Amino acid sequence: MTVSGPGTPEPRPVVPGASSVEQLRKEGNELFKCGDYEGALSAYTQALGLGATPQDQAILHRNLAACHLKLEDYDKAETEASKAIEKDGGDVKALYRRSQALEKLGRLDQAVLDLQRCVSLEPKNKVFQEALRSIGGQIQEKVRYMSSTDAKVEQMFQILLDPEEKGTEKKQKASQNLVVLAREDAGAEKIFRSNGVQLLQRLLDTGETDLMLAALRTLVGICSEHQSRTVATLSVLGTRRVVSILGVENQAVSLAACHLLQVIFDALKEGVKKGFRGKEGAIIVDPARELKVLINNLLELLTEVGVSGQGRDNALTLLIKIVPRKSPKDPNNSLTLWVIDQGLKKILEVGGSLQDPPGELAVTANSRMSASILLSKLFDDLKCDAERENFHRLCENYIKSWFEGQGLAGKLRAIQTVSCLLQGPCDAGNRALELSGVMESVIALCASEQEEEQLVAVEALIHAAGKAKRASFITANGVSLLKDLYKRSEKDSIRIRALVGLCKLGSAGGTDFSMKQFAEGSTLKLAKQCRKWLCNDQIDAGTRRWAVEGLAYLTFDADVKEEFVADEAALKALFQLSRSEERSVLFAVASALVNCTNSYDYEEPDPKMVELAKYAKQHLPEQHPKDKPSFVRARVKKLLAAGVVSAMTCMVKTESPVLTNSCRELLCRVFLALVEEVEDRGTVVAQGGGKALLPLALEGTEVGQTKAAQALAKLTITSNPEMTFPGERIYEVVRPLVSLLHLNCSGLQNFEALMALTNLAGISERLRPSQKARNNCSSYLVQPCQWTFPREIPDDADSSTFVFRQKILKEKAVPMIEGYMFEEHEMIRRAATECMCNLAMSKEVQDLFEAQGNDRLKLLVLYSGEDDELLRRAAAGGLAMLTSMRPSLCSRIPQVTTHWLEILQALLLSPNQELQHRGVVVVLNMVDASKEIASTLMESEVLEILSVLAKGEEGPVTRAAAACLGKSMEYGLIQPNQDKK
Repeated sequence: MTVSGPGTPEPRPVVPGASSVEQLRKEGNELFKCGDYEGALSAYTQALGLGATPQDQAILHRNLAACHLKLEDYDKAETEASKAIEKDGGDVKALYRRSQALEKLGRLDQAVLDLQRCVSLEPKNKVFQEALRSIGGQIQEKVRYMSSTDAKVEQMFQILLDPEEKGTEKKQKASQNLVVLAREDAGAEKIFRSNGVQLLQRLLDTGETDLMLAALRTLVGICSEHQSRTVATLSVLGTRRVVSILGVENQAVSLAACHLLQVIFDALKEGVKKGFRGKEGAIIVDPARELKVLINNLLELLTEVGVSGQGRDNALTLLIKIVPRKSPKDPNNSLTLWVIDQGLKKILEVGGSLQDPPGELAVTANSRMSASILLSKLFDDLKCDAERENFHRLCENYIKSWFEGQGLAGKLRAIQTVSCLLQGPCDAGNRALELSGVMESVIALCASEQEEEQLVAVEALIHAAGKAKRASFITANGVSLLKDLYKRSEKDSIRIRALVGLCKLGSAGGTDFSMKQFAEGSTLKLAKQCRKWLCNDQIDAGTRRWAVEGLAYLTFDADVKEEFVADEAALKALFQLSRSEERSVLFAVASALVNCTNSYDYEEPDPKMVELAKYAKQHLPEQHPKDKPSFVRARVKKLLAAGVVSAMTCMVKTESPVLTNSCRELLCRVFLALVEEVEDRGTVVAQGGGKALLPLALEGTEVGQTKAAQALAKLTITSNPEMTFPGERIYEVVRPLVSLLHLNCSGLQNFEALMALTNLAGISERLRPSQKARNNCSSYLVQPCQWTFPREIPDDADSSTFVFRQKILKEKAVPMIEGYMFEEHEMIRRAATECMCNLAMSKEVQDLFEAQGNDRLKLLVLYSGEDDELLRRAAAGGLAMLTSMRPSLCSRIPQVTTHWLEILQALLLSPNQELQHRGVVVVLNMVDASKEIASTLMESEVLEILSVLAKGEEGPVTRAAAACLGKSMEYGLIQPNQDKK
């Protein structure tokens, strides 16, 4: 028998009484042929649920395996193929598909057993024989590799553990080689099987920084995406031992331990994704239990005396990443509830600790912010009022325990904890402020003569000022106090915080020009003082951060924006501070930039509603005259000249919990504003903006991802993508662009995404069609952009892949692009057609056009006769490419519409040479494809038109027309020197 490929569903005879099963199976087969593997999965799965016979079940399961192979879900492909084999142990097709899935999963020893079984059942089948030879070669190569590394691993550990080799170049090279070896799964397995974990433990026990780093980085390779090796590693090293390394003073070692723990958590949560399933694969563990043990150790580390501040921050960062649910669709938030019950007090203890003077717990300038973010994420992960009420109760009890009966030190600790809550879950912070005596103590301590006490109280007052429930109270009682502190205090640390409090209260009206909290000119004076402190590099970064906080509020005022962007020294200081170790400043920097670029959401009020509000004597927000588009564009250019993109690129690279999703969204908004004008995009690209936008478009809030994707689209439309996104990251741009095609995005976003995808689909084509097809097709790639694509596919092009088009297809963009080809808006319809034209060079798209029972070809033919010249150009270019690559389509053109001949004649007679060229190549392809079609064309006015074109000036149109006539002569349809048949 002939074996179908891994992606070919099997037909079977119709069984009486199973018409519905048979109908769904056939429907699945058709969907599969069209490339809709998800649809085929659905059809086959429905058929299984209709009481199919055992024979039907076997076929459906192996068809499902074929779908999963196409979708690259090899675990499910193996499962479905195994189910088919359970029904019939001699099912050779199911055995073959399971072998393919096992090979992709790296389980070569099991894959070869299935292939040997296939060969024994069909010894003459060349497909099986070739597959068996291939996988045998892979196994031999792996065995050779494993054998060759045995001695190397042993030698590396001997060098690293030799005390006489201390600090030598030989030892450094051995540690580097060990880390590199562990990055490959086979190498990691070899280290693991060579008693590597015990030897790495000895390296950790040396206490030498270089050896500890080498050991930790090697352990990352051993544990990466391998649950069984991870559990074995933890059993040797001990969970407590691994976690304790976080707390060391050496920052590099602490970060390496943080990375290792992140990999361990991922491995325990996700299980085995790749790697060998040897003896260690039989280890039975409860991942939930192991996770809780690790998390409990992290929580214990938070309050241990002697742990470094950096280590405490790393522990908080890990908890932020691993505890809350990734998606609200996941119903299980039990881990969050467990952490709140077991560790909320410990987190609050870190959030309430003072950096200066040092207390029992060592903390950094970023510790309280990290604790606030963790508390916020835990609170947001709660699902019901009862869970939130428990959170409030625990927080309030902890604050009361310090506030009552602990003297002044206890009150300071309680107020600091309230500040931490106000920066995080503000609902909990507001409730804590309402506890008896808390707000009164804050006001009283603001007048303290001790700087430390004043700092705690003023900061609490500032954080409380932004909360709606307390703002009116503070406006009435705190403004005079803050003004007094600002004017009378001799300490800049107090004055700058008091100033921020005033800035916060002064910006209560937001962008509403008509709502001014202070007298005319007061905000400008406050902003000037903030800029003065910001530029004073004699002040520590922690204090200067507050100047940025003040500007973040004051820049709601357009006058402040104008002065700020005109102050080059202030901008330079702002960008330098954003690159410093003071990570808590990032949100304030991003907020100030959003305000300066007016990239916040703003909708023009409906004129009718404005008139109605005036009639009803209701307040109407007013826009500042300096917030008009011309002023905004001028500010953007000043920011670009000052190097804003470089600063934002550094901010995006920050690996800190302070870079929250909200902060990322602000950066996305600014980037979108920066690329609004075409002439500014080159500057953004040159300063690394393209690379910075990719991670922003792939992670963050939905709004932020959409805005980053739109900024990427704008850059891709007008810039060479290979320069904008250098290296392998260029392929990551496709997914964000495809996300803009969804119906919840605006028409402008749809249009820009289509234009960008058109651009990508027109470059880096590495498929090598025949020479004739290249000659016919190389000029039809649509070029909607300001830069020019290569017009020819080089002869020495790599034939391995055609990455961009394949990536677009893999992201399932083609159905959405096809949908927009029917859009009423002519620009969107045209952009979709242009994109489809460029995608037509892909085999999969050609298959879609060639499949029976669809109107794709008809649509292109009809669009080739539309009035919109650009739409005609795209459609005709698509036709020229498709008929060159798939001659079978030529015979279907006369069948799709009775107007096909008129459309072709109109193209041939077009004054636009590009349209004329496309038309004459379509005719040439049709003449080449069939004598019958050629006869129909030569009997029409096409012959006369071609004769005229062939006598024109030398060029591609003349050559193609002459080729049409020459082919017709070969057929005997026309005679030389005659115009008629």
